[in-house]
Amino acid sequence: MSIDFKQVIAENKEQFYHDLDQVMRVPSVKGTPAEGAPFGEGPKEALEVVMELADRYGFKTEIVKDAVGFAQWGEDEDYIGVVGHLDVVPAGEGWSFPPFQLSKQADRFYGRGVLDNKGPIMACLFGLKLLKDLNIPLKKTIRIVFGTDEESGSSDIPLYLSEEKPPIFGFTPDCKYPVVYGERGIVNYEILTPFAANELEVLGEFVGDQARDHVPDDLSVTINGEKLQVTGKRAPSNAPELGENAITLLAEKITKEHVVSGKLKDYFSWLVASLAEKHTGEGLGIDFSDADSGKLQVTPYELHKKNNQLALSLAIRYPVSFSEEEVTETLKKHLPAESELNVVRRIKSNHFPKENENVQLLAKVYEDATGLDGTPVTTTGATYARFVPNIVAFGPSFPGQKGIAHNQDEYMDETDLLLNMEIYMRGILALTER
Repeated sequence: MSIDFKQVIAENKEQFYHDLDQVMRVPSVKGTPAEGAPFGEGPKEALEVVMELADRYGFKTEIVKDAVGFAQWGEDEDYIGVVGHLDVVPAGEGWSFPPFQLSKQADRFYGRGVLDNKGPIMACLFGLKLLKDLNIPLKKTIRIVFGTDEESGSSDIPLYLSEEKPPIFGFTPDCKYPVVYGERGIVNYEILTPFAANELEVLGEFVGDQARDHVPDDLSVTINGEKLQVTGKRAPSNAPELGENAITLLAEKITKEHVVSGKLKDYFSWLVASLAEKHTGEGLGIDFSDADSGKLQVTPYELHKKNNQLALSLAIRYPVSFSEEEVTETLKKHLPAESELNVVRRIKSNHFPKENENVQLLAKVYEDATGLDGTPVTTTGATYARFVPNIVAFGPSFPGQKGIAHNQDEYMDETDLLLNMEIYMRGILALTER
């Protein structure tokens, strides 16, 4: 049966936007665990809204351990899986549109989660609904899986896998195109540098929006009664080159204005020399790279006082051919004197054979739908592909699109959102017809 994907999608897009808006309106940021809501009320509410929609579309639905839901078409125990998430990072400040609803201006949609990841995973669900409405026979069972803790460590996945089999193959629409067969290793460090008690008396607390998911863009501190403040540019922590880091900007301001002396001056000078505009580790001796995954990335994301210490947090994403141990041992040699290095988060690299026939099938789907090169790639991001066996990342961002998620005014162009739906419909058909 020949399908005019674009026409079918165009005829039903307004219904899709209406349904997506319902999901977007739930502020599904991780909250305090409650009975029946292990990651807070917001993520659980979003899951219930989606399950109600999927049930209305005619799919079998189920919620596993109050953490993960799925919509299934087919009855086989083995299934093709599409795994996305409904939780989002906090909205933050500086929005031009209401963060928790679907807004449109000049053919562009805005809202927290429209790209990461409510828009793409709902495009998969609605695309599957369109295939079902067309009575397209699928040879394999397909399951759209909705997680609720991807942004905070993916602790929802072990709960799901404790009761459900993993897919025989599948993808997560939560990264970029073409097919992503490898994800770099991630390690977050806290560097604790000690000072004499009187040395830190001149410093107030560092005030600003600092979190591991983004480059901080606003930071201030009071030194000797004088407030110093800087404004940078927010960007995802896996794209530090797209931002202007407020931590290094503040360190530069402190050193240039000579507001500290002695060991404090040495510390902020080290911070500037090691990290200011040095996103690939060259200032710390860890500028590792390889052919498959490119250069290491480093992002300072938090600076604060901790007793008689300054605590600096770094997020590092290292190439797939290197180990965390290599990064750690080299980094130790380039820290301020007497500093302590602690690992606060670690995720090993992930690598799926790019020659796999299903990977190549998705690559062809992408090429057929876009006319672009579908050669599989690697990423600096971290997706469910690290935690769910047998899946790879596939979309939704197209080449050249970077640094949109986790920012103010998160957006997705209407043409891209609809093209994603077409690609995912084609991908589901291709994977279930084999």
